[in-house]
Amino acid sequence: MRGRSTERERIGRLLADGRRGNSGALLIHGEAGIGKSALLDWAAGQAEGARVLRVEGIESEMELAYGGLHQLFLPVLDLVDSLPPAQADALRAVFGLTSDEVRDSFTVGLAVLTMLSEAAADGPLLCLVDDAQWVDRPSVDMLTFAARRLRAEGVVMLFAVRDGAPGATVKGLPGLLVEGLDRTAAAELLTGLPPYVADRVMEEAGGNPLALIELSAALTPAQRAGRLGPLALPETAAGLRGRIQDGFLDQVGRLPEATRLVLLVAAADDTGSLATVLEAARELGAGVEDLEPAERAGLVILSGELVRFRHPLVRYAAYRSAPLARRIAAHRALAGALGGAGQPHRRAWHLAAAATGPDEGVAEELERVAEWAGNRQAMASASAAYERAAQLTADRDLRARRLVQAARKAADAGQDQRCGALADQVPLPLADQEVAANFARARAAVELGHRSPAAAARILLDSADLTGAAHPEATASLLVDAVHAAYSGGDAALMAEVASRAPELPVLAVPALLFGDDVPGASGVPDASGMPDASGVSGAPDVPGALAALRPLVAATEVTATGVMERLLTGIHCLLTGDHPTARRVALGAVAHCREQGISGWLPTTLDLLVRTELALGHHEEAVARGTEALRLAEYYDLAHRASHLRAALALPGAVRGEEEQVRALTEEALGYARPRGVGRAAADALWARGLLELGLGRAQTALDALVAARREVGHPLLCLPLLPDLVEAAVRAGHPERAAQAAGVLDEWATALDRPALGALAARCRALTGPDGTAEQHFTAALALHGDGNGNGNGNGNGNGDSDSDRHGATDRHGAGTGNAFDRARTALLYGEWLRRLRRQIDAREQLRAALDDFEALGARPWAERARSELGAAGGETVLTTRQDGPISLLSPQEREVVRLAATGASNREIAAQLFLSPRTVGHHLYRAFPKLGVGSRTELAALLAA
Repeated sequence: MRGRSTERERIGRLLADGRRGNSGALLIHGEAGIGKSALLDWAAGQAEGARVLRVEGIESEMELAYGGLHQLFLPVLDLVDSLPPAQADALRAVFGLTSDEVRDSFTVGLAVLTMLSEAAADGPLLCLVDDAQWVDRPSVDMLTFAARRLRAEGVVMLFAVRDGAPGATVKGLPGLLVEGLDRTAAAELLTGLPPYVADRVMEEAGGNPLALIELSAALTPAQRAGRLGPLALPETAAGLRGRIQDGFLDQVGRLPEATRLVLLVAAADDTGSLATVLEAARELGAGVEDLEPAERAGLVILSGELVRFRHPLVRYAAYRSAPLARRIAAHRALAGALGGAGQPHRRAWHLAAAATGPDEGVAEELERVAEWAGNRQAMASASAAYERAAQLTADRDLRARRLVQAARKAADAGQDQRCGALADQVPLPLADQEVAANFARARAAVELGHRSPAAAARILLDSADLTGAAHPEATASLLVDAVHAAYSGGDAALMAEVASRAPELPVLAVPALLFGDDVPGASGVPDASGMPDASGVSGAPDVPGALAALRPLVAATEVTATGVMERLLTGIHCLLTGDHPTARRVALGAVAHCREQGISGWLPTTLDLLVRTELALGHHEEAVARGTEALRLAEYYDLAHRASHLRAALALPGAVRGEEEQVRALTEEALGYARPRGVGRAAADALWARGLLELGLGRAQTALDALVAARREVGHPLLCLPLLPDLVEAAVRAGHPERAAQAAGVLDEWATALDRPALGALAARCRALTGPDGTAEQHFTAALALHGDGNGNGNGNGNGNGDSDSDRHGATDRHGAGTGNAFDRARTALLYGEWLRRLRRQIDAREQLRAALDDFEALGARPWAERARSELGAAGGETVLTTRQDGPISLLSPQEREVVRLAATGASNREIAAQLFLSPRTVGHHLYRAFPKLGVGSRTELAALLAA
């Protein structure tokens, strides 16, 4: 630990926090041999009174799903029985203790989080993850998932990872870079060497402690005396990693042949089991006595059950120094030993490592391994198994099918680049149309996730055309996926083109009817100002037909087991046609479906739909809570495309509140991704948020410019309908009545066709702004009547539990669903009040302006409240601040507030933990801190407080 005072201080603080009951995590990273493992060993020695769990990554075990997790929890495996049943079942399944499938990786993550919490129940816990770059990806994902959610359990997690190594990706943790030792500290490691020799060793090692030790240990007596030849320490410095490896190779090469053989078997093994290594070694003529020279040399550490290399580079040297034939023999011997031990998954990988050419028998075993891993949500491991199976497959068509499966699993695992690389290896053309359809989905996943939604839709559409009537289910599925990709890009014409292929399907009939040539404003193209020319509208749209086709879709989501894509599109269709309460109900069902079925990769997308419905209903606080969760998941899965949509959506409530810096940051990031890739809907939403912000801040012309730009990003008025009221107001205030009239005309046509009260209210308000003064009042009063009584406030007073749609969110309209949107109503009241004040009807104006001010303040819409307050003062009203009174709730942090809201519904700590991806102990900690702030002592009092 010479020269490591800064690193020890950092780790020591974490350990001290752990003893006080706090949790923390740290990613220790640096080059090979720099001292990361030594720091972990030091931490273990300092963990007085703490339980220590440790896992060491093994390169050959990287593709064995959850092997690292099993190694870590082996000493506390009995705690699995204390977990909630679903979590316990998930861990038993991933550890291979049962044959059950694991459909939800989040359940596994929560189980890991709970296991860590339970392991720390009697005192602090230290978890050490060494060589994380060689731990299997599912284990790393689950451990980092838990590490990011630890708060008050007394758990400290230290990860060590080698920079630059394949797989060296551990996200979202604070980092500690371990660098080379300075000359003084390095010299302390080289005592007993002549100064010239020590200088040469230090020059070659470059401050790497392992290199200093190993290079000096590898010196011959003559070299230690100063006779340094060019091969030992060349005049031109070699790469450090090569020099370290040469030192290890030299040490291994000095061992007896039988010792090198048993070390080779141990290096090829992925279990660490001494019994397995010895059984395989016996097949090759070596035994336990042959390990003695390696143990004396300090290359391995032996216990009664385990064999452990002192350093991963020793393992690498022992393996790579052996000739190919011996490596193959070692893998075959291990396959035989593991087959008898009932470990077919490990056996298959060793057989694959021993294969030197196509081998269908081994490929079939690997395919079974892939299916096993896929059923446990270990998609990266499944993809690797399919890929290796394909490499061992001689038949062209069968190899293509396995490569396509590998690509699709890679996409499911968020490895889009690898998905694309695997897809590039697929031999074309594909004879099997179902394989071709899956190939198209893999290519489209890469396009949609990181490139162009339009290109993704085209890939799917072309594949559907080729698949044809011979495979109707595959064709329909491809078209449905294509319509969703086109919608994501904001391309209504492409949606209509896709839908026209199968208009008899209700899920495609709706966009065919909504985006055909005979709908309001569809034939009007944007002019130079970005506004549609409404004069080209031809005839009445078949909106009743679209709504009729929509009804069975809605019913199917509530009665039959529809898939996630059908649920998504049904919710989107409801949202587009202005049925926001039904859209919310469908979105809630889609989110629940993803959680229940373990379709975690789709969860950010379904949550995105829910965010949109909450915004449409004016539930701004709930939209922020859902959107924040969704964005966190999108970033976790590297779903850059979905993240751009979510950032744009989250900017909208920020714009309402006047959070200028946050809105600009969110929209800049969203536009930076969306515009170059043609993600028109995300770009339009981001520009809409900017326009709404500017409008609230009183910068009408700037707002109009942003809103016109947003209008141009999408090719159909229905896709930009929600922003048209803002565009109308901005145009009126900026002195462009002709632009306002055009937008109001399009909005009015759609409001009439769709016959939704909420949309009708906005259209009436815009008619008041753009029509003659003689008719303005009747339009304002009609708008207020259609808005409802304002009970549908947007203060997010729901419990956030993913409950079904209820009347608590708003007034009830003739369609039997809540439509009240307090923000929209307040804006109508503000505009009406301003109009009344200009006519000098001060008493009437004060009534409307006071109502608007109260609503804006309740929503936290600061710029709008200031505008209402200013108008109220000009009308002679009382303008004393009536700042929003949240009472003690405002004292809570956002995390505490979410925990409290769920606790008030009666949810247990475990249920809240599962919902918010926290540990039960962290939930308890939040409640412990929140209760005194709120002045309550029980959950019953909590529920009463929030109800009040």
